Amino acid sequence: MYKKVLLLCILPLFAFTMVHKYYISVTNVTYSEKDQAIQIISRVFVDDMELLLKERYDLQANLATDKESDAAEKYVEKYFNLKFAVTINGEKASCKFLGKKYEDDLMLCYIEIPNVNNKELQSIAIQNEVLIDLYEEQQNIVHVKINDDKKTVILTRENNKGMLNF
Repeated sequence: MYKKVLLLCILPLFAFTMVHKYYISVTNVTYSEKDQAIQIISRVFVDDMELLLKERYDLQANLATDKESDAAEKYVEKYFNLKFAVTINGEKASCKFLGKKYEDDLMLCYIEIPNVNNKELQSIAIQNEVLIDLYEEQQNIVHVKINDDKKTVILTRENNKGMLNF
């Protein structure tokens, strides 16, 4: 009897841990020798971006549906321009938002920094505040691959910028 009561008391604790949602995005930053450019793919959950567009811009975007708002991509680009920045060798880089697509429950955003000479690349700083204004617990994982160097930084509200030296 005691074991059954104990089990009934502990079981709800495990149920709450399974309900908790993790707030993460994953961004891959790579250098393309062929294009002489830094190419960036940022993956965020569609439902998180949907909520952000609603709260920040009062836009019912209907992302990843047949009824997606015509303004959705414009606002996603605007948001990324505000919340995502790259500095190369101490100078702010010009990030070009190329577009977005969907894979399952993810939105993939494509960004490029053209005209980058990897031989002159000494440092890259990435500031990623995407979704941090929506979720305090948000973590933005950034994987950087320049030439044969692979590095990863985890950015949060308190630490939203990572500096990598090559």
